[in-house]
Amino acid sequence: MKEKLVRLIRDEEGQGMVEYGLIIGLVAIVIVAALATMSGSITGIFDRISAALDGV
Repeated sequence: MKEKLVRLIRDEEGQGMVEYGLIIGLVAIVIVAALATMSGSITGIFDRISAALDGV
């Protein structure tokens, strides 16, 4: 039993997946922050598109 526990602790197979998960989480946070910063300009773009479509 002790041998199995030691092997489980030393197993690094899932380490890469955790790193990829952290990177994906960080990218998601950066994207959300960028969208929050640009929300005013994005709203303006959609308002102009809507106004142009209403005129057609």
